[in-house]
Amino acid sequence: MSSTDPIGARILQVLAREGRIANLELAERVGLSPSACLRRVQELERRGVIRGYRAVIDREKLGIGFVAYVTVGLSVHTKAAQQEFERAMGAAPQVRECHNTTGSVEYLLRVEVADLAAYKHFHTEVLGTLPQVAALTTYVVMGSPKDERG
Repeated sequence: MSSTDPIGARILQVLAREGRIANLELAERVGLSPSACLRRVQELERRGVIRGYRAVIDREKLGIGFVAYVTVGLSVHTKAAQQEFERAMGAAPQVRECHNTTGSVEYLLRVEVADLAAYKHFHTEVLGTLPQVAALTTYVVMGSPKDERG
């Protein structure tokens, strides 16, 4: 496991919020010279601590007004069943996140679609047709007062 010092942690904190910040401004915020800051960022990238940079997209402006988390319990608990389910979720554009979890269900999905009708279609025509799926529970997101995903 790789760790970082307090300055590295501060660099990561700033970049997580403002991935397009200029190196000069980043250096100023973390208290380094621009060249030292650039070396630190490049080292974090080289080590794989920074895996990439993303845009934060306003989904509502793209017509995505319905977000839900869905727990999925599988009927078959084999590696093959999990792989098939994961393959299906990888191919579903509505699924923005798919997490294999511990507990009473095997998966937690973040689903983003235009509206309730689009979700019903996904629920019935995609999830409902998978032979591995035994149980689904949907949690509709009503608001997100804190969301730090990149």
